[in-house]
Amino acid sequence: MKLDDLRIFKTVAEEGGILKASRKLHRVQSNVSTRIRQLESSIGTLLFHRERQRLVLSAAGETLLEYADRLLRLAAEARSALSGSRAAGVIKLGSLESTAASRLPEILSAYHRDCPDVAIELVTGTNDALTAAVARRELDAAFVAEKPSVRTLASMPLFSERLVIICALGHRRIEGPRDIDGDSVIAFPNGCAYRRILQRWLGTRRLPTLRVLELSSYHAIVACVASGSGIALVPESVLDTIQHQHIAIHPLPKVYANVTTPFIWRSGERSAALDALHDTLRESRATGQAGRA
Repeated sequence: MKLDDLRIFKTVAEEGGILKASRKLHRVQSNVSTRIRQLESSIGTLLFHRERQRLVLSAAGETLLEYADRLLRLAAEARSALSGSRAAGVIKLGSLESTAASRLPEILSAYHRDCPDVAIELVTGTNDALTAAVARRELDAAFVAEKPSVRTLASMPLFSERLVIICALGHRRIEGPRDIDGDSVIAFPNGCAYRRILQRWLGTRRLPTLRVLELSSYHAIVACVASGSGIALVPESVLDTIQHQHIAIHPLPKVYANVTTPFIWRSGERSAALDALHDTLRESRATGQAGRA
């Protein structure tokens, strides 16, 4: 089993087919197909099922993909260690949209200065989607809203956030859940940890009749709130990045308002690029950039 075969296999799995993989690898399709068949022959099992012109991993393929990812990373680390070079390659990160907008620009800028040979791929999503993606090795690490409960994921507490309720100007003062009776709630889709906090604050009695407008952008959420479409719960730090003259801001009780953003990764799986990011985060936290409320 050669590393080059594993690299081809991993690309086909990620791209979902021979054609897209061949383009990404700059190889002809016949070469990629042949290498996959040879790999299957050497292992003695099918790695893919064909479904509607798309290749889907078999159970054996799913297992091999985990090992292929780890072996390719180890090979890259070995080359880096033996050459004495700086961290290099690609690091795939996930982030809440709020964190990406308000917290990461300075941190990723510092990381890029320290590790110019590392390419950063950043995707945003809900807490649950990002946590699952790290566990499935689709992401190397992520900035989420809740410390994961599974032992396979490690975490580092990072950002202190304060959550607030926002509404349109002219809305009555919001001091408790009764003050938003009849209002729609504007929130990220299910899987958002902040949405769960809002639901806990509202209480189970109100949930069955709750009207929710789901959006996936804080800019859109703030704009809808300003227009009177409903109320929302947002991290206060996000409001520093968005014009919000036409909304009113109301505090939550501390038990709901104060949250910590953890940085998560897979336990026992590290790379030079990820170690360097840990160093950047620790330095940022020490200088107060990460911990401001």
